[in-house]
Amino acid sequence: MKRRNFMGWVGVGGVVSALPAVLSACNPNQTATTQTPTAPTAAGGFQVVGPVAALDQPSGLLNKDLAQPVLVIRDPANANTLVAVNPTCTHEGCTVDWKSDAKAFVCPCHEAKFGETGAPVQGPAKKPLSTYTAKIEGDQVLVNFG
Repeated sequence: MKRRNFMGWVGVGGVVSALPAVLSACNPNQTATTQTPTAPTAAGGFQVVGPVAALDQPSGLLNKDLAQPVLVIRDPANANTLVAVNPTCTHEGCTVDWKSDAKAFVCPCHEAKFGETGAPVQGPAKKPLSTYTAKIEGDQVLVNFG
């Protein structure tokens, strides 16, 4: 069999193998079985993202299991205030880490740095991280993604 014929059959096989998935996705009577995990919603649209004790970790409280990932830290200027950001770097989508010693969110992929407010302070990222309102209730950290 010539290589051109073989590659043609490989292409046909790929299309045929994907056909059942495409047809089931187009079926209006079928309900979705996968859902994005959600945390319990508290009053005012806040969601529980984790325990307060996790804020004492040098890297903060990271939760990727919600509809949107969130990284919550104690504000370095005021330990009674929380800072919550979407940890997705605005440069190429890597997950930033909180570096408490540098007081910055740092992207491990290209070393972009964001200040404690999420604003870029060192390239290559030009846009700030998305920020959210966060608070403590009891022993839980809550974030409002709205």
